[in-house]
Amino acid sequence: MTTAGAGQSGDIPATPRAVILLDADGTITEWSPEAERLLGHRSQEMVGRPLSSLLVRPDPAEGPGLPHAPPGCGGCRVRLRDRTGHPVEVEWWMCPRPAVEGPETWTVFLTPTRDTYPCEFDRAILDALLTESPVGLHVLDTDLRLMRFNVASPGMRGVPAEGVVGRPAREVAPTVVTDTAERLMREVLSTGEPVIDFVQPGYPPADPHDEHMFSLSAFRLCNPAGAPLGVATLAIDITERHRYRARLELLNDASMRIGTTLGLARTAEELAETAVGRVADAISVDVLDSVYRGEAPEPGPVPPEMTFRRTAFRTTGAAGLQPAYAIDEKASYRFPTPLTQCLADLRPRLIRKVEDGAWLAHDQLRADRIHAGRVHSMMVVPLAARGVVLGVASFYRSVTSAPFDDGDLTIAKELAAYTALGLDNARRYTREHTSALVLQNSLLPGRLPAQNAVEAAFSYLPGHAGGPWYDVIPLSGARTALVVGDVAGQGMRAVAGMGRLRAAIHSLAALDLAPDEVLAHLGDLVLELAAEGHPATANDPLEVQPTTATCAYAVYDPVNRRLVVARAGHPAPLLALPDGHVAPADAPSGPPLGSDGPSFETWETELPEGSLIALYTEGLVGGAPQDSANVARLRRVLAQQHTSVREACDAVIYGQLSGRTEDNVVLLLARTRVLHDDQVASWTFPSDPAIVATARTLAERQLASWGLSDLVFTTEMIVSELVTNAIRYAPGTIQVRLIRDRSLICEVTDCNSAAPHVRHPRTTDEGGRGLLLVAQLTDRWGTRRTRRGKTIWTEQTLPAPAAGTPPAAPDTGQAS
Repeated sequence: MTTAGAGQSGDIPATPRAVILLDADGTITEWSPEAERLLGHRSQEMVGRPLSSLLVRPDPAEGPGLPHAPPGCGGCRVRLRDRTGHPVEVEWWMCPRPAVEGPETWTVFLTPTRDTYPCEFDRAILDALLTESPVGLHVLDTDLRLMRFNVASPGMRGVPAEGVVGRPAREVAPTVVTDTAERLMREVLSTGEPVIDFVQPGYPPADPHDEHMFSLSAFRLCNPAGAPLGVATLAIDITERHRYRARLELLNDASMRIGTTLGLARTAEELAETAVGRVADAISVDVLDSVYRGEAPEPGPVPPEMTFRRTAFRTTGAAGLQPAYAIDEKASYRFPTPLTQCLADLRPRLIRKVEDGAWLAHDQLRADRIHAGRVHSMMVVPLAARGVVLGVASFYRSVTSAPFDDGDLTIAKELAAYTALGLDNARRYTREHTSALVLQNSLLPGRLPAQNAVEAAFSYLPGHAGGPWYDVIPLSGARTALVVGDVAGQGMRAVAGMGRLRAAIHSLAALDLAPDEVLAHLGDLVLELAAEGHPATANDPLEVQPTTATCAYAVYDPVNRRLVVARAGHPAPLLALPDGHVAPADAPSGPPLGSDGPSFETWETELPEGSLIALYTEGLVGGAPQDSANVARLRRVLAQQHTSVREACDAVIYGQLSGRTEDNVVLLLARTRVLHDDQVASWTFPSDPAIVATARTLAERQLASWGLSDLVFTTEMIVSELVTNAIRYAPGTIQVRLIRDRSLICEVTDCNSAAPHVRHPRTTDEGGRGLLLVAQLTDRWGTRRTRRGKTIWTEQTLPAPAAGTPPAAPDTGQAS
């Protein structure tokens, strides 16, 4: 059958685009992938349907069936409906297929005509522009009424076409189509000259509450005779680009305007002049009084009782904020507030909603000024240069401006960096106190290491140069150790002892010892440190005191959600469950490190995902016991819901400390995470050489399901070597476990507690290279003891994931 006007074609092409198999009745029995690509219909939709249902204009004389092919299997042109209902013109060849038994079947060959693709492309381009393009396309008639628009454009997304088509564009988007924009479009209609990249601010219909910046381009639409039909506009949302450019211009101005003189007051004023009106509605700059007098401040965190001098204050005419202190007036900050927290950890604070802050009750004078000035958002940024805090800059916005966001905080930090460099003076410190602070800050972690077991944050408020420390230590098997300790005393000797204990605990953690064993070895080290003491001399006036320390050591496993705790004379960690229940980790308290007493014991529990673990020093609760009001107040704060662990740290400080304490305060919070079943695969095997191949196969299959085919070869070799060693030297069952975490972890557990060691065989040796090969193939490897033997583990760096690759479920196959 041919359609009207169809002509005969030649022989079947050597490479037809699509092949369809039919039975004697014209019903489709096979639909090739090429046919699916040509017409869009899927195979499961078409098999069993008559092919005639796709014909656009079948010949009524031929009935519902299909025509016989012309002699010689000649071809013809027909039009078939694609998946969207549009006709597609194709070259058609229909040939019989001889059957051994039963009626003949047919093979249909389809090839698109040369005219098909341009039309398809034209239609696809038009559909994409009006439905999927991120660029806003708007078609207006000669009266500037909206006739068509791209429903996927950022400014019109979600706007129903029924309510806006046919209406004047000025009514649809009055803040975007201004007098200027309307005049430009009418000029395009009258002159035919396009307009390119006209920048226009406005509030689009899809987001009427936030101002956007648009790049508008317009060109005239004409009919074939050249008469104007309307105008098409292209609108690109360049809001982020505009903000980025404005921020770059601001930073460029700041680099040239801030720090032009060596005067402290003038440098602070330059910051205020640069920031007010462009970043904030008002800004205040406070500088340490010691810096103002030309003295060098102490490095590290600044205690809130330090005296600051108001150096600069500036506000826009629209802002009604009045300063809490006059220029050159001296004051100390009330504790705790965002100002003191900022000075405690040298991190800026972004307060999006000032009225929600409980800290306002601690600083009534500042709270009154903030409320009177209708301030609703603020930022507090330390002015620090090379680790030394020189002052604080506070940025404010009133209700007439949008709240600060993270981008504003980044700008504020850059401005603060320029200002701090301008304020920085020569640093001279007293020998003992300054050296102790420098050493203490160098020995404590500046930031916590990356790991996936917990979300961790800390608050450290030094009362004096002493020996508290905190640590988050990644362990093998995706586990993490949480440590808080305190060396008795203060000064250089306490700080040095803290540094030695912290280094020792890292070494012991690397050996994968149990928490009670770690504390036992630490206790031995403290006794050795005490034995090394010597009497005070004229050159070393430090008093010799017995060295003692307390410590809490906890290990969390995200695979089985188990927490193991041991402590040496230290406050018990608090556990806040997601349901709000808070209780101490009831681990038996061993003696302080360096003291005689019973051996240390561990305490173990299972935690639900999202539980909060709190380790702290006695300074946080004033040395009070567990049943005290201070600890009860701490429990109430931990029981509250916090959006982040950092927010929880600040909330504890705000609620727990009503004034400055002389003790060092350390708070380490960790919110537990869980490695789910799709990240862990485990198999148990008998001690049989035949299972080595099975272990390799299961590992290969699991890595393929995780999309880690690049690691298959090395992992198979690692599994082979470790499983073979386990079979050779250990009785009983063998467990193989793969963990996909920040790296690929491979573990082999057996019943032999003897730890293997790497040999360096001679060239003539025929064996002994297994662990040497494992060490060379992996990034890290090691051994840890278990209750029934040992586990040998390895870690390999994960390859960069392919874009859009979803995580696969683990292989659940079991081996016996």
